[in-house]
Amino acid sequence: MSLNEIHTRIAAAEARAGRAPGSVRVIAVSKLQPLERVTAVLEQGHRVFGENRVQEAAGKWPELRERFDGVELHLIGPLQTNKARAAMELAQAIHSVDRPKLATTLARLADETGACPDLFIQVNTGEEAQKAGVLPDEADAFVKQVRDLGLPLRGLMCIPPVEEEPSLHFALLAKIAARNGLEGLSMGMSGDFETAIAQGATHVRVGSAIFGARDTG
Repeated sequence: MSLNEIHTRIAAAEARAGRAPGSVRVIAVSKLQPLERVTAVLEQGHRVFGENRVQEAAGKWPELRERFDGVELHLIGPLQTNKARAAMELAQAIHSVDRPKLATTLARLADETGACPDLFIQVNTGEEAQKAGVLPDEADAFVKQVRDLGLPLRGLMCIPPVEEEPSLHFALLAKIAARNGLEGLSMGMSGDFETAIAQGATHVRVGSAIFGARDTG
């Protein structure tokens, strides 16, 4: 599927949901993708990308940014506190703030540097033991804590369980965001982004539908 096809499908989903054209941002998830595929998408004019790992992002994007202006990088994978400084230097947004220790580390670094990326709290809507994110019933308290630290909290993020209906999880995330006055909803991937848009997604994370299957070798 081409990038143009993704944009066409997103525009149609926005229209079906009665949302303004362009209200959904596409994060092209470039983790584990060969450099030539990433470059091809950049050459088509796309500038918003997502990476899971700080180390991979650091090895890829400084050089690409020298070649292509206006790149916006979103870190969407679990973030270790010892990688927080590098993450803040690389990224314009971090979608995986999931625990108090990380929030306090980000706040300290923001005080030191005078800058901080946009932040999204990851909510473990499926309450899966193996998955990062705050539990839904702890989300309100964590939102308050992040705000009290003076951090630029923009919204919430979730990754629904693969075996469950994603719309239920998107609706839960939207409900938590609404009662906390948060507009950003990072939800929806290649297989379900249209469902996410119907539930209010502002950022969809699309990888394989843009780039093809990942290089896992």
